[in-house]
Amino acid sequence: MEFNPPSSSNGLLRAFRSDSIWLIASLLVAGGLVLGFSLLAEEVTEGDTSGFDRTVLMAFRSADDPTNLIGPPWLEEMGRDVTALGSVAFLGFVSLAAIGYLLITRKRRYAWLVTAAVAGGEALSTVLKVAFDRQRPDVFHTTRVFTASFPSGHAMLSAVTFLTLGALLAKASPDRRVKGYFVALAVFLTIMVGTSRIYLGVHYPTDVLAGWCVGSAWAILCWSAAHCIEQRRGS
Repeated sequence: MEFNPPSSSNGLLRAFRSDSIWLIASLLVAGGLVLGFSLLAEEVTEGDTSGFDRTVLMAFRSADDPTNLIGPPWLEEMGRDVTALGSVAFLGFVSLAAIGYLLITRKRRYAWLVTAAVAGGEALSTVLKVAFDRQRPDVFHTTRVFTASFPSGHAMLSAVTFLTLGALLAKASPDRRVKGYFVALAVFLTIMVGTSRIYLGVHYPTDVLAGWCVGSAWAILCWSAAHCIEQRRGS
């Protein structure tokens, strides 16, 4: 006589397998991003990216006068507005607002997730900047800077904050289209902030690429850790 396990057991088994596959895929992506950052860091340290960095930076500037950015004056002003979305002040306000909302709605686990992701990302960014101590691009720019160039703090922290919040918003919606919208919006904002740093000439392209890599990896790792904790407590 054949034994058929209860349907509830089958459902739990499928959920376990799905979660395991999701976790493995997430860790593989995060590992790939960390590897990408390591390769970039090695190339930057050896000076092998100088030609690429210079070419891309100059593509955003007038050939006749490198002090002038391409495009009309309003485009430069828009670049400053967009780059402000990746500032510590703006991302801090957004993070505090999200944490406050999560605490009010008694979603403390997610409040801790946002706190750990953003605070940890800021600390990691500071450590990496001090460790590599790369000089800023030697092109004219009107934006004030206070830290080293590699990796881009704006690119890294915008990736951490926007991707973490985008994942939270996507999780809260049952509609796949809405989920896709929130994730796409988070990626779009992250890309725009990083691109604005290159456009304004305050970062090399490799600074921004490195910031995207390590910031995205950190956000994925924080979310994966929170997901594992949630699954264990729910089991």
